[in-house]
Amino acid sequence: MSALTTIGLPVALGIIMLGLGLSLTPGDFARVLKQPKAVIVALGCQLVLLPAICFALVLLFQLPPILAVGMMMLAASPGGTTANLYSHLFRGDVALNISLTAVNSVIAVVTLPLITNLAIVYFNPFDDQLGLQWSKTLEVFAIVLLPVAVGMLIRRFASTFADAMDKPVRIASVIILVVVIAGAVASNWSLLLENFAQLALITVVFCLISLSIGYLVPRAIRIGKRQAIASSFEIGIHNATLAIVIAQTVLGSTELSLPAAVYGVLMFFIAFGFGFLIRDRTDVNDAEAKAVAAPPQS
Repeated sequence: MSALTTIGLPVALGIIMLGLGLSLTPGDFARVLKQPKAVIVALGCQLVLLPAICFALVLLFQLPPILAVGMMMLAASPGGTTANLYSHLFRGDVALNISLTAVNSVIAVVTLPLITNLAIVYFNPFDDQLGLQWSKTLEVFAIVLLPVAVGMLIRRFASTFADAMDKPVRIASVIILVVVIAGAVASNWSLLLENFAQLALITVVFCLISLSIGYLVPRAIRIGKRQAIASSFEIGIHNATLAIVIAQTVLGSTELSLPAAVYGVLMFFIAFGFGFLIRDRTDVNDAEAKAVAAPPQS
């Protein structure tokens, strides 16, 4: 494997997850209790509904076993930290995003290996080789949670430093995310070209469904629009880097990472366009109403 895979990918993901930890406090987990309905609905969509829909899509599109497992691993990945940025851009409830990302990242330590192993058992892409066993599950734990824990400790004992580093690390995380996904695509270009035709459509459809479910399900049960926008991006913007790292470094399969690599490129554009459809126009409407109601200047 290349140095990008063995060194670059884990380091990049570590920096991204460290950045998440720098922005978290125990209060972000406690906030879940203050708006349990929005959190439970979003997590239900993310952890139950999305894998079920992804499984149906995989069967519908008749993907080869290795790509089918890669799609299921992507579906099981938690929301990416970029969801916070999109939520802020399109007037979502960023505090809810932060809480969902925090809780989802912890839960993913259990659900991601579980869903991946179930997919490996069903699709059998490795000729009866076992998937994520206990030792590899511990690797997932270390990859996901240790950097987050370090970031939270830095915030706890050096809050001024954490505040100063928060924005630079966020910017670096986005840049690193783009560079790593681009690098993963470039280093596997020929392999990607061979599979792009059958991956492009399913990843676009899955991204649109993920974003739509994240928005429409909360709205259908009368959860506020800003919370629904946050939920939409949390569910639609997956941590593709995590799926790529686990596929290539933990399970040792480049092909397994292809769905996440394709999704990781396309989701930014799809989510950006989707954001304009669902953005909260309350502030704009309020401004227009005030302008109409204001008496004419003499």
